[in-house]
Amino acid sequence: MTQTNEQVQSSGAVPAAAGVPAAAEGQQERRGGGGGGRGDRRGGGRGRDNRRGQERDSEWQERVVQIRRVSKTVKGGKKMSFRAIVVVGNEKGQVGVGVGKAGDVIGAVRKGVADGKKHLVKVPLTRANSIPTLSNGRDGAASVLIRPAAPGTGVIAGGSIRTVLELAGIKNVLAKRLGSKTPLNNARAAMEALSGLRTHKETAKERGISLEQIYS
Repeated sequence: MTQTNEQVQSSGAVPAAAGVPAAAEGQQERRGGGGGGRGDRRGGGRGRDNRRGQERDSEWQERVVQIRRVSKTVKGGKKMSFRAIVVVGNEKGQVGVGVGKAGDVIGAVRKGVADGKKHLVKVPLTRANSIPTLSNGRDGAASVLIRPAAPGTGVIAGGSIRTVLELAGIKNVLAKRLGSKTPLNNARAAMEALSGLRTHKETAKERGISLEQIYS
């Protein structure tokens, strides 16, 4: 027996499967089966979380309004980067405008999406997928006029204003750009106009009157 062990140690060979006791094999199978079950359960939980995250992300739509190459003067010269203007919305009354800067286009768009989701605005929609009242918005030298429209009118707007209205879920609206043509200022002016909207019920509650007096 001693000679056999010495031969095995000197040769470095692994004993054959026939030399392993049956009880040890059963213990290894049970341990392997139990570990696999725990791994499956944990993996299933992660899979459900991933699916929920994908469903949340699928609700949001992203549109790039403008990508520009910009430069910043630093001590050693000029630092070149990209600026992306992104509009994020779920077409259910929530929309946001974000700006991102990075050394590459993909990074700038990713930062713009994250910034847009931080500045979301809830828009009250009517049954005709329009806005309840006329609204004005201003940002810098840009001014935007938005007014409701009858069903079937569509989105009559241009530039970044149209992108903001479409991702907000508004399908019947009239919009006019007044002043500056800058896409970022126009998008932010449209956001200001949408954030100032109130339903008739909210207006009556704020003024302390009945809803019938609003319509009369």
